[in-house]
Amino acid sequence: MAIMKVIEVMANSDKSWEEATKKAISQASKSVKNIKSAFVQSQSVVVNDNKVEEFRVNLKITFEVK
Repeated sequence: MAIMKVIEVMANSDKSWEEATKKAISQASKSVKNIKSAFVQSQSVVVNDNKVEEFRVNLKITFEVK
């Protein structure tokens, strides 16, 4: 039986939500091993002068505890 654990992380990108998600997984994988999945809980943007400046994601990352 595998034991799974979930952590919540946030990341941002000036290009896209997809890039923010990839950055979150990449950064989390430096200290968390055996990542199995990620759930994008929310997405948001920062707007300045009527232009999107930053994409933000809030992720729940699931990993196996060994």
